[in-house]
Amino acid sequence: MPFSLAGPAHSELIIKKSRFIGCVQACAGREAALARVAELRAQHPNAVHVCWALLAGGQSAANDDGEPGGTAGRPMLEVLRHQDLELVLATVVRYWGGVKLGAGGLVRAYTDAVAQALLHAEKVPLVKQASLRCTLPYALEGLVRREIELAQAQLGEVLHGAQVQMSLSLPEPASAAFVARLNEAAQGRIGWLRSED
Repeated sequence: MPFSLAGPAHSELIIKKSRFIGCVQACAGREAALARVAELRAQHPNAVHVCWALLAGGQSAANDDGEPGGTAGRPMLEVLRHQDLELVLATVVRYWGGVKLGAGGLVRAYTDAVAQALLHAEKVPLVKQASLRCTLPYALEGLVRREIELAQAQLGEVLHGAQVQMSLSLPEPASAAFVARLNEAAQGRIGWLRSED
């Protein structure tokens, strides 16, 4: 089962006078990752590199930011993969210390910065969500709202027309039992809509 992170976690390493500031955090995708990297560049204007790795399904990426190819972003990405993480951004800000580390030294430094940050990170299971939409008579709205709350589902848009139309999401493993329970309680008076309806 893949995991994400409950909140950001940080590390700081000094290797041959170079300072490596690592951070791992949950990240929805490439756009959010690029925004965070831009923030780090603004916060650390004297840093020589802001390397990053994003593990987010089809949006995964790694960036060496001027370090020799394959010595920063890709090794950072491998640390995230090894930890079975998803929707996670790893960043490392490097301040130059005046001593070259060599390719092997750089790989170790960037890998260690991410690994150290992950030691302080709280992992949370990533559970796929099911999105549901239904229509129901006004008389059943209270019942459905109570069932949504009991199932700890997230109520989305609610439209009031000839009938009530509700959108909600809940963990996919619980969705079939939730639908069956509502169908039974409402005696078949709830209509379930497909996403494209």
